Amino acid sequence: MSRHALLSVSDKTGLVDFARGLVDAGFTLLSTGGTAKALAEAGLPYTKVSAHTGAPEIMDGRVKTLHPKIHGGILGRRGIDDAVAAEQGIAWIDVVAVNLYPFEATVNRGAPPDEVIENIDIGGPAMVRASAKNHRWVSIVVDPADYPTVLAKLGEDDVELRKRLAGKAYRHTACYDAMIASWFGAPADEPYPKETAIPLRLAQGLRYGENPHQTAAFYTTPLEGGRALGRASQLQGKELSYNNLGDLDAAVRIAFDLPGPGCAIIKHANPCGAAVHADLPTAYALALSGDPVSAYGGILAINQPVTGRDAAAILASKTFYEVIAAPGFDADAKEQFARRVNLRLMELPADWGAGLPAARDVKRVHGGYLLQDWDIGATSAWSTALREPNTDELAALRFAWAVCANVKSNAIVLARAAEGGFVLNGVGAGQMSRVDSVKLAVSKATRPVPGSVLASDAFFPFADGVEAAVAAGVRAFVQPGGSKRDEEVFAAARDADAVMMLTGVRHFRH
Repeated sequence: MSRHALLSVSDKTGLVDFARGLVDAGFTLLSTGGTAKALAEAGLPYTKVSAHTGAPEIMDGRVKTLHPKIHGGILGRRGIDDAVAAEQGIAWIDVVAVNLYPFEATVNRGAPPDEVIENIDIGGPAMVRASAKNHRWVSIVVDPADYPTVLAKLGEDDVELRKRLAGKAYRHTACYDAMIASWFGAPADEPYPKETAIPLRLAQGLRYGENPHQTAAFYTTPLEGGRALGRASQLQGKELSYNNLGDLDAAVRIAFDLPGPGCAIIKHANPCGAAVHADLPTAYALALSGDPVSAYGGILAINQPVTGRDAAAILASKTFYEVIAAPGFDADAKEQFARRVNLRLMELPADWGAGLPAARDVKRVHGGYLLQDWDIGATSAWSTALREPNTDELAALRFAWAVCANVKSNAIVLARAAEGGFVLNGVGAGQMSRVDSVKLAVSKATRPVPGSVLASDAFFPFADGVEAAVAAGVRAFVQPGGSKRDEEVFAAARDADAVMMLTGVRHFRH
């Protein structure tokens, strides 16, 4: 019985060489549509699927491979279903090369819904899944990179190879279906569906995880626009590490939440510097002054395009950064940064500032995932618990609150006006008690604490945190409020004639 291979691919990479190798090995090629055209142009013999099945393509090509002579040829168990195959005139199909309609590319170029729908493949996934199920006898190829390996093994009964290809095929269709489900979205009355899937695609392997004994990789989510790190371009420098990417995410969160042009410096997922100022070199100098020791080896994120003048100011500080990220670098800036060959320079999309993260925030736990909305868009009208803040105090409080929302809880942030802008002046992050976070923030201050304002990501459960801040000279606070002991907390601030603004919104970040 003649050996058959079915080829139906949207990605024609390597197709002709693969098909020629199959023909040389004695295979009869079956094909459809654009794949058949490519084979004909290469002068390779093939049989149209419609001729093989005796059934025409119908419904504008929606139905062409969904036929017993195709699926029987793929799914038949050799040595078990031979009699049925002979009776029905079904020829075994031993190699299936399929990659699916370009659904993702169609969505990404903004095609209308009707066109997107037509690029949801039906026959392709059916053939892929059938071939993978019957991998004991059938080689399923969904990635052109596997063509040479399959050709090299045609004369061998390599079940392990076919099993590996089958697993890859199921991952391929799972990701494809997950993208489609994502495009359809969840119904408004079921924001957390009973069943869901998240499409993931390998962006790059990483040297190791948080520690050298852990393996790691970076996966991106197809179809996600907005603030997606997979959309950033690395212009130069060493390969990004697991910790680089985690800290980069933290850095851009803060930088692009700042109330004005500015930058943030991140070390171990928390800010050691942040500032806003109309002049970027000044903003950078202010941010660096927040904790110049901790800034060494950190991540610098800037929320506006970087010029050569800005780059010169950054390089003049002689501070080593693992990564510098911004939504654009002019030619002069790129030339100057190129002198630091190990510096990873990350160019964010120009629309990063206007965008939002897509889908949901996900955290892995043992045996499951925690999904939640992103901590964005929670607006509230601040209320005044004590005296009204003056204009400078209110502006400093809004800067401090923007930074504090992105600091690991328990989070306390000190900030103050400086040189016509605002600067981070001490952070207490990740402490088990809020009063300890206050004490830590005060101890980290590089400018006088008197005149600084304080932001707390959650309410003060006791008055001790406010008392410690007041003792250090703080006279303006912003916090969510809502503690059973609010009156005690207010009293501690009132005695110092301090401002106490209440947001009504908490920003835990664990």
